[in-house]
Amino acid sequence: MSRPEELEAIEKRLRRWEETTLRDSLKKQPESRESFVTTSSAPVGRLYTPIDLRGSDPAETLGVPGEFPYTRGIHPTMYRGRLWTMRMFAGFGSAEDTNRRFRYLIDHGETGLSVALDMPTLYGYDTDEVEAKGEFGTCGVAVSSLRDMEVLFHGIDIGAVSTSMTINSPASVIWAMYLANAEKRGVPWTGLRGTIQNDILKEYQAQKEWMFPPEPSMRLVVDTFEFGTEHVPQWNTISISGYHIREAGSTAVQELAFTLANGFEYVRWGIDRGLAIDDFAPRLSFFFNAHNDLFEEIAKYRAARRIWAREMRDTFGAKNPRSWLLRFHSQTAGVSLTAQQPEVNIVRTAVQALAAVLGGTQSLHTNSYDEAFQVPNEKAVRIALRTQQILAHESGVANTVDPLGGAYYVEALTDRMEKEAYDYFDRIQALGGVIPAIRKGFFQQEIANSAYRYQKEIEDKERTIVGVNDFVVDEPSEVEPLRVTKEAFERQVRRLQRLRKERNPKKHAKALNALRKACEGDANTMPFILDAVRAEATLGEVCDVMREVFGVWEEPLLY
Repeated sequence: MSRPEELEAIEKRLRRWEETTLRDSLKKQPESRESFVTTSSAPVGRLYTPIDLRGSDPAETLGVPGEFPYTRGIHPTMYRGRLWTMRMFAGFGSAEDTNRRFRYLIDHGETGLSVALDMPTLYGYDTDEVEAKGEFGTCGVAVSSLRDMEVLFHGIDIGAVSTSMTINSPASVIWAMYLANAEKRGVPWTGLRGTIQNDILKEYQAQKEWMFPPEPSMRLVVDTFEFGTEHVPQWNTISISGYHIREAGSTAVQELAFTLANGFEYVRWGIDRGLAIDDFAPRLSFFFNAHNDLFEEIAKYRAARRIWAREMRDTFGAKNPRSWLLRFHSQTAGVSLTAQQPEVNIVRTAVQALAAVLGGTQSLHTNSYDEAFQVPNEKAVRIALRTQQILAHESGVANTVDPLGGAYYVEALTDRMEKEAYDYFDRIQALGGVIPAIRKGFFQQEIANSAYRYQKEIEDKERTIVGVNDFVVDEPSEVEPLRVTKEAFERQVRRLQRLRKERNPKKHAKALNALRKACEGDANTMPFILDAVRAEATLGEVCDVMREVFGVWEEPLLY
């Protein structure tokens, strides 16, 4: 913290600079535009100095790495001790094809798996159901049964590799399949490491892949907290996700505020269940977007760590420092990728990945240059992985902890984003909390307004997107699209048909009936879902039981 006399001297020098050097420069060469803004359209000043940090105490807000409030990182040595996990997202139509991609990525240096599920799976339907028609393999791999899960991870040491699965409404069912697969292979649950996304609140706000109303959905989430704490202690039973909020069009501050507000809501539900906060909070994890504005993204991650640590310690009373840590995965911004001049996306991804690393991520996925078209081809995904490896081993950014800490602009931006996040917390609380705000359409409207403004700035050429509204070339794309084959679909359907013929019908019926009674009561549903999966009930059958008991959610209309 600068002393008053130091700040006065800085102000005096700034006034002299503005009246002489700066004025003369602007006469010769005016600035290129009247105002400068971040990707989120927040204003950016010409110069930042200690004056912009007036009233801020670095000892309190900045600290040192590995200590409260963790602004500078959650580990004392960060990447000097251990690099971030390089976790590339992958999922094709069939479990067989996806298994081959996983093996390819592992062979090329990937250190963690990340499973993309197809649309029917995300909505809790089997591949051969009417509701799934024409959607097999869309955006990921189909997992309709335990047998699919077994094929998906065949030959992969799931006891050694960390696995993330991007699944939300049916997360407990897909997780049960993963656990049952480990059980059949003799891999103890206590040794399993990974994450299920399991963040249903952001589905209502942005992603729109829900099945049930908010309250029973939250019950299922807390069931996984409780079960994981007791039986799968190294597993992250939720990845509280701002990524999809940002992809839907939010600003960086909205992503920060809405994600943390959702995190606080999950903590409240866990406490209301009777769980001790220090038992389940250390396994809460986060998932953030890495967008185009390097400094805005870095400040977002730093502010997130500080807010989470303070609220967990001071508001929720967590005593274990591990409960204060905001651990997060990040992914470069899919929404920023362009179909025009797709190779340029390699540069965008590199900048975004740099922001995530400088911001202190624990895990990172880099998008491939062809993802505006499709699930990436092998060459594209290898380049994306190599981007991370160059950052880790050639760029020097992993050599020191929080290299931008103390930079006036970064610290001022971190402070501003923190304040604006708390402003949003107050607005959400005034609406009655997260779920009442969802029912009133608050989050949805805020995101829609931001998305509209950003798109209008592009269309009006107030914002340059290279290759889209400037620096345009007229040439066809050379991306060769990948196609899900008819043979893959038919193989998946045959596996389902075979399962239904070969399973024990009495055991299957008994397990689904027990699950129905558990859903109607207040027991933890995870043991019953596991029994249903062991009895070879399909994803659709398990989810249908829950749809019958819990009902389905219809989003309120916004006008």
